[in-house]
Amino acid sequence: MIRDMASVSLLAVGLLVYLVVVSPFTSYMRNKPIEEKLGFVPSVKLLKPLSADQKELVGASLSMKVLMYYGGVLEKIQGRKVITESPDLLGMSRLLHGAVQLDPYNMDAYYFAQGFLTWDARQFKVANNLLQYGMKYRTWDWYLPFYAGFNHAYFLKDFKKAAEYYRRAGELSGQELHISLAGRYLQESGQTNLAIGYLRAMIASSHNETARKSFETRLNAFEGVRMIEIARDRFRGKKGREPLSVAELLKSGFLETLPSDPYGGQFYLEPDGKVSTTSKFAFGGKTK
Repeated sequence: MIRDMASVSLLAVGLLVYLVVVSPFTSYMRNKPIEEKLGFVPSVKLLKPLSADQKELVGASLSMKVLMYYGGVLEKIQGRKVITESPDLLGMSRLLHGAVQLDPYNMDAYYFAQGFLTWDARQFKVANNLLQYGMKYRTWDWYLPFYAGFNHAYFLKDFKKAAEYYRRAGELSGQELHISLAGRYLQESGQTNLAIGYLRAMIASSHNETARKSFETRLNAFEGVRMIEIARDRFRGKKGREPLSVAELLKSGFLETLPSDPYGGQFYLEPDGKVSTTSKFAFGGKTK
């Protein structure tokens, strides 16, 4: 009887603690602005000696912290909730750099850094330096030179350097596609198709739901761009001039339906005919 009463009392205390402490804290963290949740992490100089022989585990935990943080950002955005500040891209970069310094073989860190450092943070040099660092260790991995090749071709327009990285990716993977990818897409289909091919490869190789959703969103946006580009090119061929707007492409029948921008913007044509969007391919970036 006494034992039963003790068990009931312990259960009651546990329930009280949950109601008074755990539940409010969980609710607070759920409603706390997502940009505050990345939190403070000691510098890698301090983490290295503290990690001792657990550097791989600590590096993986830093990567997971970033993935969970950014996953929360995407979840809020896709749920159309207000984010008071932009995602902490610098903090994310710092943690992922720390992760690979602790464990230079950590593929998740390279993969995710490639995603947001280029598309979101526009830090192409930082991304390429990180990939170069990884290539020193992951000498068998064709993904890293594949990413670097894309960065040089698409973002930096350095096609000679891009060809070097694609060639290296081809040598490591044994796939002729990687050797000819830059030239084929750039010469035959243009920059948008290069991006589409790259994003499809990223999605196919992804084993992380957060990263895959981010790339799928961007792929959907670029497929919309490509649809308008095809209509624009057909208009040029028939009319001998640039279309004045996306609306003219729709009205003239060259564009059957208006693709939607998954970032919430509206597609439009620049004066030179380039297809752009008011979102700038970023959540919360509606300016023109």
